[in-house]
Amino acid sequence: MSDPNTENTCAFFDVDGTLLKSTIVHYYIWIRTAKIPRLLRLIWLIGFLPKIAYYLILDRISRTRFNEVFYRNYRGMDAAEIKTSSVEMFETYLRPKIFSEAVSEIQEHKQQGMTIVLVTGSLDFIVQPIADYLDVDAVLAPRLREENGRFTGKLTTAPLIGERKAEAMQVFAEQHEISLKDSYAYGDSQSDLPMLECVGNPVVVNPGKTLRQKALDSGWELHEWL
Repeated sequence: MSDPNTENTCAFFDVDGTLLKSTIVHYYIWIRTAKIPRLLRLIWLIGFLPKIAYYLILDRISRTRFNEVFYRNYRGMDAAEIKTSSVEMFETYLRPKIFSEAVSEIQEHKQQGMTIVLVTGSLDFIVQPIADYLDVDAVLAPRLREENGRFTGKLTTAPLIGERKAEAMQVFAEQHEISLKDSYAYGDSQSDLPMLECVGNPVVVNPGKTLRQKALDSGWELHEWL
């Protein structure tokens, strides 16, 4: 990593696949099954499997649409209870999945005086325990609507995917007088391309074939984290 001018600069990190090995599907499955008996868990998983095939197809067509549809699974769930469960999920399931290299990278950016921001399509209450653990400065994440203490299954804003991530970063930069051309962004998927392209220092982590080639062609920093 080169030594940038760190005055008024950020390091923006995608979460799923970049900071840790997990997805929004894994989060939901854990929340739904962690506290039920093993047999009932197996029955639930068998019933959920056909949906996964549908979600995979939908994700290939449009990740934004996939997020909108998938988050409907939270409809009717007790918001306070799920938020409490997300903290337990972090301690028992997610913390071991955080890439040690990501932690080191964040610490190095902090030592350089940079602001650390998580930018993700995952829900705010799932990401917040991760943010607290890593002691980051801000989280840009979508929220579910709540009515009478329960989730409606609908987001309060459009999913934070693709161009929306870049737009959120640009708004944050304007509000905090951040220089994007001197800032860093870390992403792992093709959908992270807009957020990578809106900073002066894009960093690609564990990419697929297409994004890897883009990184190589563009001379971007590239990491393989295990």
